[in-house]
Amino acid sequence: MFQAPNFTKMASVAFPTVPSPTNSTTIFFHHKEQTQSWNGLKFVRGKKHLKDLCTWGIGGPCNYFVQVFNQTHLLSAIRYCHEFSVPYIVIGKGSNCLFDDLGFDGCVILNQIDFLERTEPGVYRVGSGFRFNHLGILSCNEGFTGLEFAAGIPGTAGGAAYMNAGANGQEIADSIDSIDIVTTEGKFRTLNRVDLSFSYRSSPFQDMKDLAAIVAVTFRLEGSLSARKRQKELLKRRRYTQPVGERCAGSVFRNPTNLGVSAGELIEKAGLKGCCVGGAMVSNIHANFFVNNGDCTSQDMLNLIALAKEKVHSKFGVELEEEVLYFHPYGNTLSSGKGNR
Repeated sequence: MFQAPNFTKMASVAFPTVPSPTNSTTIFFHHKEQTQSWNGLKFVRGKKHLKDLCTWGIGGPCNYFVQVFNQTHLLSAIRYCHEFSVPYIVIGKGSNCLFDDLGFDGCVILNQIDFLERTEPGVYRVGSGFRFNHLGILSCNEGFTGLEFAAGIPGTAGGAAYMNAGANGQEIADSIDSIDIVTTEGKFRTLNRVDLSFSYRSSPFQDMKDLAAIVAVTFRLEGSLSARKRQKELLKRRRYTQPVGERCAGSVFRNPTNLGVSAGELIEKAGLKGCCVGGAMVSNIHANFFVNNGDCTSQDMLNLIALAKEKVHSKFGVELEEEVLYFHPYGNTLSSGKGNR
């Protein structure tokens, strides 16, 4: 996305129009596997595979891997990357991430900041690594509306805020009260909802030049006697309309605006339901969900995504836009997107 002087920050990049690196050998790790300690953190070198950190189950090893459990850890990890000019990405559940089979020549910071605070009835402040689906279920069980849809979102609160996640007529922006972030200069800031502009699957964080990571999200919800009932209905519907339990990354494409038709409908009408490219397959249940059939490579998934875009554009003249984020192994192509889903 950008490079600041003496500080390399890399996140998601534009989907390539040419194939990703095809050398099947992991090519940036020539040192022995080792663990480095720094300011109380343990950085694992060349051992952690990204396929174990995302819901698609795709991705090779990263050069550095570290887990953070509070904002002090997070700041220390960012300072480490700053100090040694290491590109880094912050992830949570990896539920909208496509990693390359070559891995990532930088540091993957796994966000485990999962605290929960109830500041007043209906107001929840959670760490950015808190499970978003758990918050949705918990808040509805306690009689509050606004996050019924969250029960079906497998990411974290921070990632959901970053993407402005939503479903079934709800989106996270409607319930946010404030968001705490850390900047690339290591400063903590609290941003109130009134100062933040959200739109469909878009948040101001995606273009925020000095954003290092979201640290916490505060939600303000309204009381409701029917929230839990509605949530159960949404979950039941989800089990019949989405490939629950399969290795996928949620919706691959954003729905086109002002067309009255979803991305999934366009892909289905283009005749691609069940279509396979290598180990990647368009789900037979929902065409906007692409599944790893067991031996899927990153190139298989990139090729299937490109095929779907080509077929839909050829048949309907619609240019589909990716919702999932692709991470280049070298971070040498930068664009908008700093998620920590």
